[in-house]
Amino acid sequence: MAARWRAALLAAVLLLLLHHSVSALSRTSYYDILQVSKDASDEQIKRAYRKLALKYHPDKNPNNEEADARFAEINSAYEVLMDQEKRKVYDWYGEDALKQLQDGRSGGGGRAMNVEHVFSNFFGGGGMEKEEEQIIKGDDVIVELDASLEVLYMGCSVKVWREKNVIKPAPGKRPCKCMNEIRQQEIAPGAFFFQISEQVCESCPNVKYVREGDFINVDIEKGMQNGQEILFYEDGEPKIDGEPGDLKFKIRTTRNEHFRREGNDLHAAATISLLEALVGFKKKTSTTSTTIW
Repeated sequence: MAARWRAALLAAVLLLLLHHSVSALSRTSYYDILQVSKDASDEQIKRAYRKLALKYHPDKNPNNEEADARFAEINSAYEVLMDQEKRKVYDWYGEDALKQLQDGRSGGGGRAMNVEHVFSNFFGGGGMEKEEEQIIKGDDVIVELDASLEVLYMGCSVKVWREKNVIKPAPGKRPCKCMNEIRQQEIAPGAFFFQISEQVCESCPNVKYVREGDFINVDIEKGMQNGQEILFYEDGEPKIDGEPGDLKFKIRTTRNEHFRREGNDLHAAATISLLEALVGFKKKTSTTSTTIW
C-alpha cells in the first residue's frame, strides 16, 4: 500500500516538473527580466531593480503600454527574488509552483502541495536544498578624510583623487570559478524533464589588473560626526571571479583653535579676570557661522 502511494506521489511530482519545464521554455525568467545572474546577491538585485524601475517608470513613459508592461514585470520579479522563500521555490520548481504556493496561502485553489516535502519522502532527509556558493569579495578601502568644524557645520563637496586596480581583458584563457546554473535535462527521449545543477563553463577569457586613477566627488553632509563613514558601494579593490570591495571615506575632524565638539554641541574656553567673574562680563566671539556676544 505504501509503495503504491509513493508511486502515485512520484507520478504527480514528475507531471508537475514536466508542466513546469514546458511552460518555462516560453517564459522570460525573473533573472532575465532584472538582467542579473541566478546567483545574484540581494544588493545586486536591488541595484538592477532601481535602474530598470527608473527607466520604465510610468512617469517617464506616459501613455506607453510597453513600458507599463515592463514596469509591472520588473516589480513582480523583484518581489519574488527579494523574498528568500519565494526565490527558493521559484529556483527549484518554477513560476507555476510559486503561484500554487501563493494560492494555497491566500485560500484560493484548494490546498497547496508542499513539493519539497514530497521529495523528502522519496529521497530521505531534508529535501532538495539549493547549494549555496559563497561569493568572494575584494578588499574594502578605507580613506581618512580630514574635515574642519566649519565644513561639518556647513557641508560641502570635495574632489578626491582615487587610484585603484581595474580588471581589463588580457590574451588567452584562464581557469574560471563560474557559479553553477540550474538547467533542464531530459530524463529519456520524449519523456520528462528534470532540473539539475551544471557548471556554466570550464574556462573564461583571461583578464589582468591595470592601475587607473580618477577624481571622486565626496559629499560631506551637514552635521556629520567624527568617525562617520561615506560609502561608495563596490568601488573598492576588484576581485576576479568575485565582487569588488567597498570604498569608505572616514571623517576625521581637524582640531579647532577655539571650539571642541561634543555631539551636536560646541564647547569653548574663555579666560576672564577676577573682576569679570564677580560682576559679570560680555565678550565677543565668532562661531562657525556668526558672531555672538
